[in-house]
Amino acid sequence: MIIGVIGAGQLGMMLGESARELGCDCIFLDPNKNSPAKKIGEVLSYEFNDLKAIKKLSSQCDVITYEFENVPVKSINFIDPRKVYPPSDALETTQDRLKEKHLFDSLEIPVAEYSKVDSFSDLLDAADSLGYQFLIKTRSFGYDGKGQFLIKDESDIRKAWDQLGNQPLIAEKKIKFDREISIIGARSLSGEIALYPLTKNNHVNGILRTSRSTDENAIVTKQAHDYLSSLLKKLNYVGVLALELFVKDEKVIANEYAPRVHNSGHWTIEGTETSQFENHLRAIMDMKLGDTTVKGFAGMENLIGCIPAEIKGLSSEFFFHDYDKEERQGRKLGHVSIVTPEEEDREIKLKEIQRIISQT
Repeated sequence: MIIGVIGAGQLGMMLGESARELGCDCIFLDPNKNSPAKKIGEVLSYEFNDLKAIKKLSSQCDVITYEFENVPVKSINFIDPRKVYPPSDALETTQDRLKEKHLFDSLEIPVAEYSKVDSFSDLLDAADSLGYQFLIKTRSFGYDGKGQFLIKDESDIRKAWDQLGNQPLIAEKKIKFDREISIIGARSLSGEIALYPLTKNNHVNGILRTSRSTDENAIVTKQAHDYLSSLLKKLNYVGVLALELFVKDEKVIANEYAPRVHNSGHWTIEGTETSQFENHLRAIMDMKLGDTTVKGFAGMENLIGCIPAEIKGLSSEFFFHDYDKEERQGRKLGHVSIVTPEEEDREIKLKEIQRIISQT
């Protein structure tokens, strides 16, 4: 089977690697000729909104998917809906934070207090209704901390508006959470669902740095599983979906979802029998979904901005993934994963990676 992938970044590359293991080939579409996935398969070098290019890709593939959530919905809708997954409704909703919040509300999934902001007057009203501190975010095209401003007090109001105003915005009450987690799951074309163990995440400046497989208590786990399952069913979803969550006093609060394979699930490549990438492909090809049980204690450290030479010399106990990208501040260049039989061993190895990174 030939799989078309819109986007040829590191997620596309890892999808391509899993496709090979399943005996499938991938063709990618991406305007960047030097994309990471070029070493896995052919890259059609066209813009994502080029409908002629989308048609060309579709003509060469049996099924199509995408690796990032800012793909133009118009491009997805141009493809036969029986051939492209996840469905365009899931993509369109996640491209607008307000629509996403409304979806969570409809499913009774808790979220932070929020309000729509279309004017400076709306921003002042949000400050009155939400109280400080709160975040103002662009409703579209925000990721890794981009497109948002933390308003700590009244003096930040004008700064935030000058930076982000004159576009659709949303204001969200800042949550003083205990920890951040995510839940990743897959749903196949036939409706089979497979959920991964929860992941505990640590961010720095809005960018994911460290992920750990985690055994949360039964109360938190059930909430996360129920919320993700309800999303998968409501959206008639096909593929892998990641739900980012906050935990406060053992209550789970939704932040956002990503209709794709997710950075916080990279540990599943070595840490589970079936990675998120393989299960995404299994789901869109309507194959039986694979085992998501964690093998031990898994962890992952992102490599941001640069890759220290010492990382490349780590022993075989560390799994180094290089995205073959040029170094740039704030850019994800690779990651290192580990799987250990004991939790203490995992923490020792994560600290070793962090020590190396901190010296650069």
